[in-house]
Amino acid sequence: PSYKITRGEIKFTGNNIQSLEPEERAQSGIFLGFQYPIEIPGVSNLEFLRVATNARRKFLKKEELDTFDFEDLVKEKLDLVKMDSAFLSRSINQGFSGGEKKRNEILQMALLEPKIAILDETDSGLDIDALKLVAKGITETAEETGFLVITHYQRLLDYIEPDHVHVLADGQIVRSGTKELALELEKKGYDFLKEELEVAG
Repeated sequence: PSYKITRGEIKFTGNNIQSLEPEERAQSGIFLGFQYPIEIPGVSNLEFLRVATNARRKFLKKEELDTFDFEDLVKEKLDLVKMDSAFLSRSINQGFSGGEKKRNEILQMALLEPKIAILDETDSGLDIDALKLVAKGITETAEETGFLVITHYQRLLDYIEPDHVHVLADGQIVRSGTKELALELEKKGYDFLKEELEVAG
């Protein structure tokens, strides 16, 4: 709500989505993974996942899942992110470690089966084991889902090989390339790009 679109359009699957509410954008197949997932005390993780999954299924004109069928589905997806089923009975993200919060988001994504997932610095605060699990969740769902992964570091890209790399600076894409561009940034830092832009400008 603090941002206002002043010009242009946002199109997704051929439709302008600017006027859609966040939940309508989510139902249409856009998933956003937060850098710092919030805690929601009092809201059961399992119930949240079931309601969200059924809202997406309803949009896709699929039959909604009853409690028992959903529990079977969610247990199957838990294995993808190596989460204990005990997390399902807890409030959303409450008392979760950083890695558990991120794995919980990948679980949400796996259940919702979005067309595109925007992951905002999903590697923030993760130890190497959690990073590998998150990367595994991404790569194992990448056949059906497109990913826009926002990161400042190469380490996530050691486990996820990007098709395209874009460098954003001052609100604009200033350089695009393949995975080699990410490796070059890791080696040289961002300063060499700033120098090139100053020369070009």
